[in-house]
Amino acid sequence: MSLADRHLTSLMRQIASRDTVELIHPFTEWQTFGALAYVAECYGFRYESVRLVGRQRVVHVQLVRDPGPAARQRAAANSAAFPDPGPGRPVPGMYLGSLTPVPEAQADVDLLTTLIRYEALEVAGDPVRLRVIAGGSAVLFLLLAVLTGKYAVLLPLAVALPLGVLGALRLNASRRAKLAARLTAGGCALVRDGHGRERYVRPVPYAV
Repeated sequence: MSLADRHLTSLMRQIASRDTVELIHPFTEWQTFGALAYVAECYGFRYESVRLVGRQRVVHVQLVRDPGPAARQRAAANSAAFPDPGPGRPVPGMYLGSLTPVPEAQADVDLLTTLIRYEALEVAGDPVRLRVIAGGSAVLFLLLAVLTGKYAVLLPLAVALPLGVLGALRLNASRRAKLAARLTAGGCALVRDGHGRERYVRPVPYAV
């Protein structure tokens, strides 16, 4: 069974039995996440969020079942058109036996992929957390230098590590700005959710 088939098998099992789908594939390419999210949305789900879990910051992409009439209609239409999706069988929007989008689905998959990448970078680049790490590391190395007297070793670290963290923060912000421009060009709107967090919302999901 190919890697694409394994991804689809896991996805279709969740779609058939759960109201929440979670895509957890370490080392998976972003485009694969976008393609899997697209297929899930074809069966009545909608993209919800990204989490980075554990010390390795493994990406978890969550989708939830959409109770809206348009989503139910889309799920019914795709269930009728693709009654037996899975390995070696056709699924909406993908070439047979792969997670490569057909031309008419490519733009939607690309937009989903960009949104997932943007939100993953936002979680990874939380400025409050990174500034705390930068400041805390500087204080820690300065204290160690005073306590141990190893100034030649620890003082450079007290400067270099915070600068590295702050540099990563700037790089993250630059990457997110580029992705945000793509989302805006794709018709996404920037809104504030119930938790006060700014998020991009896509246009009405693709037609059946």
